[in-house]
Amino acid sequence: MAKAKLSDEVKTYIVQALACFDSPSVVAAAVKKEFGVDVSHGPNKKAASGLAPKWKALFRETRKTFLEDTATIAISHRAVRLRALQRMAEKAEIQSNMVLAASLLKQAAEEVGNAYTNRRELTGKDGKDLPVPVSPVTIFQLSDN
Repeated sequence: MAKAKLSDEVKTYIVQALACFDSPSVVAAAVKKEFGVDVSHGPNKKAASGLAPKWKALFRETRKTFLEDTATIAISHRAVRLRALQRMAEKAEIQSNMVLAASLLKQAAEEVGNAYTNRRELTGKDGKDLPVPVSPVTIFQLSDN
């Protein structure tokens, strides 16, 4: 049975999705849902063998943009995460799942308190220098033998 030829629109969708680190199975399901086209991927095939230069260039550019521009990913913003946590906590309370509600409230508090960032305080209170820790010093006396 001959394979159906994919349109450039579908090919573009596939290349861009793969460049954004979607797995082949996720991409295949998305293509089926979005375009009504079944695409399969053989696990023993080389992914880029015989790929046209325009698709390779599209992949590289999409991957570069994806890695550099996290601002377009909604969940990368604290406000979006907090709103989602708010909705989940309200639903948990309505369902009388207080353990889950408490867990979500704790997660929201940690989110607000920068527990999920890699930011570290490099200055002391009011921007002053941090105190230098003092360690005990052992004094050795030299003796003449």
